[in-house]
Amino acid sequence: MTKKELLDKMYVQHGDLTKKKVDQVVGDVFEVMVQALKDGEKVAWAGFGAFTKVERPARKGRNPKTGVEMELPASRTVKFKVSGTLKEKL
Repeated sequence: MTKKELLDKMYVQHGDLTKKKVDQVVGDVFEVMVQALKDGEKVAWAGFGAFTKVERPARKGRNPKTGVEMELPASRTVKFKVSGTLKEKL
């Protein structure tokens, strides 16, 4: 589902809001989630799942094309753990 498709579905469910307002509200939700993750907070939605920031340490890797060993730098990513309720629905 693309952003446009998501916004269109949200607009149909909330016809009392304009498409622009739906876009703004959904965008604000994601901005708040991103800021919370940046601050190291866990973002959990009951019945859906939880997002957490994960720090990956530097490690050795291998270029799959050439086979040459290389050092992969430390990085940050987001981990998602699905809730049991959502798992059952799928």
